[in-house]
Amino acid sequence: MTNVRITHIGGPTTLLEFAGWRILTDPTFDPAGKRYFFGWGTTSKKTTGPSHDPSELGDIDAVLISHHHHGDNLDPTGRALLPGWGTVLTTVKGAKALGGESVGLNPWDTATLEKPGKPTVTITATPCRHGPAGMDPITGPVIGFNLAWEGQSHGSLWVTGDTVLYPKLREVPQRLDIGSIVLHLGAVRFAYLTGTAKYTMDAKQAGELLGLVDPTTVIPVHYEGWTHFKQDRPEAEPVLSAGPYADRIHWIDPGESTEFSA
Repeated sequence: MTNVRITHIGGPTTLLEFAGWRILTDPTFDPAGKRYFFGWGTTSKKTTGPSHDPSELGDIDAVLISHHHHGDNLDPTGRALLPGWGTVLTTVKGAKALGGESVGLNPWDTATLEKPGKPTVTITATPCRHGPAGMDPITGPVIGFNLAWEGQSHGSLWVTGDTVLYPKLREVPQRLDIGSIVLHLGAVRFAYLTGTAKYTMDAKQAGELLGLVDPTTVIPVHYEGWTHFKQDRPEAEPVLSAGPYADRIHWIDPGESTEFSA
């Protein structure tokens, strides 16, 4: 059994600490106020800055970037800091764009993190669809990350990445033994261009996914801090609390941490 500590820094950005490893997800450290352009006329304004300054984080062993081309998952400040943060794992396209020693993964590819005195972590890239069917050429490639290491008692740790619920995502719990989930929510929409179409899960889709996984621990993230996030915690929490996994969900707003056994 391994104790895992997760600190929510803001949006999708978290610090994962377990068995001596310190892993950062989707680093976004720009201050509030900037507007981001996502292509095809879509924009969003950052409304809340990060809860931690990067200088407060200490050593980082690795960074998991679900996709490099959207500023709410990798912003200019985060990108500038990557060379000092150890191994970077992201999409194949993202690795080419970021350069350096970035490792590019397609869905179901695996990579390992190894350091003396720490358990080897096997990371499996999981599929994502960042919007309605057929939008992949516009939204670009996205992956999630499943982390497995020796000593886990409740299954692996899955960071879903930005995705809606769709058939390939449903395959993930069929192929992997998942115990805990860092769950990207937000019900992202751009109503002025694509109406009610969602680009990340809402709480209803998330509840359905939890039913497929049956996790021991759930950490929602990616629900605050940008104007294109259309379902925040006050709207999502009652929906998930009404489901059978309410007692397994740990809401940690930016600046907060939680610990659990993996």
